[in-house]
Amino acid sequence: MSLFTPKSLALGAALWLGAAPAMAADPVKLGFVYVGPTGDHGWTYSHDQGRKAVEAKFGDQVMTRGVENVPETADSERVFRDMASQGYKIIFGTSFGYMNQEAKVAKAFPNTVFMHATGYKTDKNLGTYDVRTYEGAYLLGVMAGKVTRTAKLGVVGSIPIPEVIRNINAFTLGARSVNPKVTTRAIWVNSWFDPGKEREAALTLIAQGSDILMQNTDSPAVVQAAQEKGVHAFGWDSDMTQFGGKAHLAASVLNWGAIYVKTVDEVMKGTWKPGGLWWGVKDSGINIDNFGPDLPADVRKLAEQRRDEIKAGKLHPFIGPIKDQAGKEFVAAGKTYSDDDLHKMNFYVEGVEGSIPK
Repeated sequence: MSLFTPKSLALGAALWLGAAPAMAADPVKLGFVYVGPTGDHGWTYSHDQGRKAVEAKFGDQVMTRGVENVPETADSERVFRDMASQGYKIIFGTSFGYMNQEAKVAKAFPNTVFMHATGYKTDKNLGTYDVRTYEGAYLLGVMAGKVTRTAKLGVVGSIPIPEVIRNINAFTLGARSVNPKVTTRAIWVNSWFDPGKEREAALTLIAQGSDILMQNTDSPAVVQAAQEKGVHAFGWDSDMTQFGGKAHLAASVLNWGAIYVKTVDEVMKGTWKPGGLWWGVKDSGINIDNFGPDLPADVRKLAEQRRDEIKAGKLHPFIGPIKDQAGKEFVAAGKTYSDDDLHKMNFYVEGVEGSIPK
């Protein structure tokens, strides 16, 4: 039996004539390091949806890999170093606690692009990216201020860093912009993903009189608790309707895919430059969506109107006059709190009760 096929004969002829066969380029390897499970229905889930958006956009030009449940400790350095040593071209660290580890590994692998979510350190091959989650929190606050009957709102907070404090403040400012009597109380669980602690905190807030809850944690436990107790809550980072259809008023939905596609495209074209991306409603990085049956139509219309004003640059959640918790004005009338100051926010605004854990 002959070992020569028409295909092999054609290949031999091409080689004899000096023509090399076209070879498919190896896919660009992209790594994603996750702080929680992709099934958390919150933060990590939304990042993984972004990874899938990259696959849908670039097809076989890329190969992606996600590593779940990587602690925000020095141990995460091993994961970043392992990916870089295996030839990953871009590595995305999706949580604030990875910043120092990424900065260290980036120096050892200058040909790998590292992107760090929510941080501030940059280098020749290290960039940062974030979504303006405070815009979504503000819009949820507008809805909460209109719907609440007790004028008491609750927030289940994760870890007391500026990002989360900023969201609690924006939520309160949104609510008080339509209902000045509103107060907000936060309970901190000191974890991004701990459904048990999140549920316990939600139940405590409800027992204290909060009839609408927001969260800055990753599981749907808060929405589930609200459904059980007959109060309302919001989806955070993604739609959480399935966990409490009656309780779910709306969701602040993140679109990491927009940032990931942009970054991958620039790296592949050789136009990527280090720096920081902070995308919001204007850039399609975040939106309010998945409105529930208990949200009045006029409240939805108002929230969408405010969203469109933010998108058009006519409204900023942190435009003055704004006072801090002690009653001291920190943003004058007509002035806007700067991005630099927002990144460092470590105090509550007027209307937030309690104190920030040290």
